[in-house]
Amino acid sequence: MDQPLHLMTPEARANPYPLYAELRRRAVCQVEPGGMWAVSRYDDVVTVLKDPKRFSSAGLGQSFLPPWLERNPTADSLVMKDPPDHTRLRAMVSRAFSGAALSRWESRIRDIAEELAEAAVRRQEVDFISDFALPLPSRVLNLFFGLEPAMALRLKGWADDLVSIPASQPSPQRMAEIRHSLAEMERCFNALIEARRTEPGEELVSELIRTEALTHEELLSFLFGLVPAGVETTVYLLANTMLVLSEHPRELERVRENPTLIPQLIEEILRYDPPGQSSLRLTTEDVVLSGVTIPRGSVVVALIGAAMRDEGRFPQADRFILDRENQGHLAFGHGPHFCLGAMLARMEARLGLEALFSRIRGFSLSRRDVTWSQSIIARGPLALPLRLESSVR
Repeated sequence: MDQPLHLMTPEARANPYPLYAELRRRAVCQVEPGGMWAVSRYDDVVTVLKDPKRFSSAGLGQSFLPPWLERNPTADSLVMKDPPDHTRLRAMVSRAFSGAALSRWESRIRDIAEELAEAAVRRQEVDFISDFALPLPSRVLNLFFGLEPAMALRLKGWADDLVSIPASQPSPQRMAEIRHSLAEMERCFNALIEARRTEPGEELVSELIRTEALTHEELLSFLFGLVPAGVETTVYLLANTMLVLSEHPRELERVRENPTLIPQLIEEILRYDPPGQSSLRLTTEDVVLSGVTIPRGSVVVALIGAAMRDEGRFPQADRFILDRENQGHLAFGHGPHFCLGAMLARMEARLGLEALFSRIRGFSLSRRDVTWSQSIIARGPLALPLRLESSVR
């Protein structure tokens, strides 16, 4: 009998794709940690993501509120809701992430990207995460929240703590650290909401308050959910791009010579090595997928990263192909929970890479060993030492 495979071993975190290939061979099976049911083929993952009636997002919500946490507003955030509650809440906040709304921020995001790229290239030896990939989305989210600039780096720590909760078995010390982090977040966001009620501005929080459609608790939960979504995705998208390009120097040269290829590059990175690797659901009834019955009440892990290496959907799926037409990739989800911030993440990545690639003629990894994030949901390097070669001689 096949032994359960483990999604969170160091080997799987460093390179999950051989494991994903084995999981696609098994179609649907239980895995560690926790005996979750792994769904890895493209069509099966799409089925899970688009069917909230049988695959409830309450599964994800429960995973963010383990017994050792008394309270976590993230567990009640938008992505943890099923219709009709999800439909109502999403309609209230979606306008803030529309193309028209985001266009107001593009020049300010570009300015941040240009400033960070200039400083990084001048420094030459950088940790790409702490010097570029992290400050960019953190400062953008700070703009959206209207927080003090000094708070930007706290957002990443909060995001790391939030996404580490599912599928983790923390030590007592780590439990205390996460509880402290959540309490700090709640104090910060409660104070922010009250301040914007008294003195509204033009940022996201004021705009959501002006709608008068969200309760205080709904707004608080939305802000909690926005932290990992607004930081982790872009950080790991940028970092994974640099890692992939370090192995494909010809593609880097093509993109440098023709920056209009950057959106195409981003889409293939999202397919080939996505920052969001999985999503969790809870079955509300017995469900049959690929001939396997998943019992009612089971936690299902929809492996997005595995689905996008499915040869049945993407020819030569294990190859990075810059010119690939990426119709139907699932990096931002599918169905009712398609990522609200997908357009923002793409904009941040595009502006960041444009600013960086216009200033360098190449780069190299200072070392090959990478420490990876310890989250079943998001995957990327925690540090990425690079040497940047300036295009100015």
